[in-house]
Amino acid sequence: MAQATIYIDTNRIVSAISPLLFSGFAEHMGRCIYEGIYDPASPHADEHGLRRDVLAALRDLNLRAIRYPGGNFLSGYRWEDGIGPKDQRPCRRDLAWQSIETNQFGTDEFMHFCRELNAQPMLSVNMGTGSIQDAANLVEYCNGPAGTAYADLRARNGHADPYGVKYWCVGNEMDGPWQIGHLEAEEYGRKALEAAKMMRWHDPSIETVLCGSSNPSMPTYPEWDRTALEIAWEHVDYHSMHYYAENEHNDTASYLALSANFEDFVDTLAGVLRYVKAKKRSKHDVYLSWDEWNVWYKDRSGQGNWTEAPHLSEEVYNLEDALVVAQWMNVFLRKSDVLKIACLAQIVNVISPITTTRDGILKHPTFYPIMLFSRMASGNALDVAVKAPLYATREFGDMPILDVASSHNVETGTNAVFIVNRNQSDYVTVDLCWQALTPTRVTSAYQIAGTDPKAVNSFDDPENVVAHPIKVQNVTDGSVTLQLPPLSFTAIEVAF
Repeated sequence: MAQATIYIDTNRIVSAISPLLFSGFAEHMGRCIYEGIYDPASPHADEHGLRRDVLAALRDLNLRAIRYPGGNFLSGYRWEDGIGPKDQRPCRRDLAWQSIETNQFGTDEFMHFCRELNAQPMLSVNMGTGSIQDAANLVEYCNGPAGTAYADLRARNGHADPYGVKYWCVGNEMDGPWQIGHLEAEEYGRKALEAAKMMRWHDPSIETVLCGSSNPSMPTYPEWDRTALEIAWEHVDYHSMHYYAENEHNDTASYLALSANFEDFVDTLAGVLRYVKAKKRSKHDVYLSWDEWNVWYKDRSGQGNWTEAPHLSEEVYNLEDALVVAQWMNVFLRKSDVLKIACLAQIVNVISPITTTRDGILKHPTFYPIMLFSRMASGNALDVAVKAPLYATREFGDMPILDVASSHNVETGTNAVFIVNRNQSDYVTVDLCWQALTPTRVTSAYQIAGTDPKAVNSFDDPENVVAHPIKVQNVTDGSVTLQLPPLSFTAIEVAF
């Protein structure tokens, strides 16, 4: 049995943890909106057409913000199609996913949905077919006080008070040739700058997110990021990053070490941010927004054949996917000094931890690490020291068998530790050793584990891979010893 030690010092602070690291993304793609969030025909629908069971599951995830309405869909979206009387809203072809968009769910419905979840709305403006005027008009519609055209239009639609939307994405993946209205970096930077200026003139309190490279394998990465940032730096607050993990070669050992890629992606863009700030002699800071992240490779379907709410990219997640998601969130904590927003893509049906039928709902294994991090990680992220054996991977060479992050909340007097055991066959004995404050007791501990990395949940067996509470020995001489099974994620919380 392998032996490892984790040293935890509450004085070694990485950064305060932004609650927005636990956010989601809802796009008009496939069945995310229709038959997912909004399904008036379902027996689970409330009087507004929202699925009660979906709302309950999303409340368990405690998502702090929701990014909307896209995604590739955004770059052809006319936001005015989705407001006003529903019987007067046009049906349109969505060129991004070759689907029919009914516009029965739009901005006002999304605001109501966010209130139901107690989540902040994170709206995106169309930088493809849309103009900078369209972007400014949407800010006026959402945030303007009554007395001008678009604010009065909002009032006529039944919403007299401004919504006060704080977070705004200025386009989506504009570096991608697949994007409707694709722009080169300089073209996008100039358009984003002018859009952000107009948007802020309507509401100086908003915070804006600039499009970054759509993934780190793009041939223009990271030059795109540098160029766009140099142009728009003073008028943006965050820089977007997107990444989808995959295991197409069925190499579980390398797949479970993908946190190396995640960290490299953050480190590269953090370096770009430092460079641009220094070059511009700026006192303004820009942070990172990882506003699309998830596992996505088993179901890449994206063509809707001109139907409404087609079944697109409905990934079935397994145990190894859940362990990758847990490591991803460990990286969020370890990089919390520069990473302030992260949006799981997506929140229902489409590459999601939740799948619905008309009558039921299924939580995939990836649901549980997201829930545990959102529930337990708060306060400050800690820089933990880990001594653990290495294991061999084809892609990354030798990697530690453990991936670890930790948080400390001074106000509640609690410390959480999150541990992934990447070993596929052996238990690991882990000593948790506290070097500053000494905990008095273990308050909770949960674990996801299994012997088969491909194990999944199904409607016939919905609890095959879930998080179970586990019994842990009490604190002895300032330490706790854990026996971690192979292929496991463990979240433990102690009180000081």
